[in-house]
Amino acid sequence: MVKPFLASDVPAAFAHRGFSRRGLENSLPAFRAAVELGFSYVETDVHTTADGVLLVFHDSTLARVTDGAGEISALTAEQVSRARIGGKEAIPTFAELVAALPGIRMNLDVKDAGSAPALAAAIEEFGLHERVCVASFSDRRRRAVLKRLSRPVTSSAGRSLLAAFIFLGPWLPHPLLRRILRDVDCIQVPVRYRGIRVVTGKSVATAHALGLKLHVWTINDPAQMHALFELGVDGIMTDRADLLAEVMRERGYWD
Repeated sequence: MVKPFLASDVPAAFAHRGFSRRGLENSLPAFRAAVELGFSYVETDVHTTADGVLLVFHDSTLARVTDGAGEISALTAEQVSRARIGGKEAIPTFAELVAALPGIRMNLDVKDAGSAPALAAAIEEFGLHERVCVASFSDRRRRAVLKRLSRPVTSSAGRSLLAAFIFLGPWLPHPLLRRILRDVDCIQVPVRYRGIRVVTGKSVATAHALGLKLHVWTINDPAQMHALFELGVDGIMTDRADLLAEVMRERGYWD
C-alpha cells in the first residue's frame, strides 16, 4: 500500500531547498517561491542547535551560505538567529517552516545524530506523519527517527541500503532484496554514482517490482528531466524549480 506522502497520480516534483536564484536556499522566501510555482513537495535538511532547537539548514556550519560562523551543534538558537542567509534571510526553525507552509509535503534529510529525537518529536507534535519522508545518508540516523514515532512515515534509503540496491539489485532475487530494503518506501539517487549509471530503465523497473518509488536528484536541465520521466522515474528533485515547473506543465502533469 502506497503511503500518503507518495500518493500521487503524477510524478513528484521536489523543490530542492526551496527555490531561489539569489542563493537564499532553505529560507522561508525560497520555500514560498516554490509553492507559488505550484510545488507541493519540498526537499530540505535539519540540524539541531546546542539547546535543542530544530533548524532547517543544510550545512553543519554557518559559513558557506550565511554571514555568520560556527558549528550549529555548538551554538544556541539565539546565536544562530543572528545569522542571515545571503546576508538577508533568517535561518528558519522547523516549527516556522511547518507554520509557513500548511499542507506542504517535506522530504527531510537528517544531517546529524542530535536531530533524530528532535525531528521525531516535531513530527509527533505537529502530526506530520502523512506529510514527511524521513531521509538521511545514514540509515542509523534515519532509523533513530523512525523508532521514536507512534505511526509509520515514508522513508527513503540511506547510503548502505542504496549500495545494496545499486550493486546487488541486478543479482539478488527480488524477495531477498526487498527484505534488505524492508524499512524503506523509496529510493532517492543521482543519475550516476561512483561512475556507474544508476538510473536506467532496468533500475526503475526493479524499484517498481519491489514496490518502491524511485526519485532522482539533483536535476536542473529540462531535457534531462524529460528523459528521466520517459524512463518512468517517480520524482525529480531540482534546484531550478522554475524549469521543472515548466516541464511538469508541458507533460500535462500539472494544469
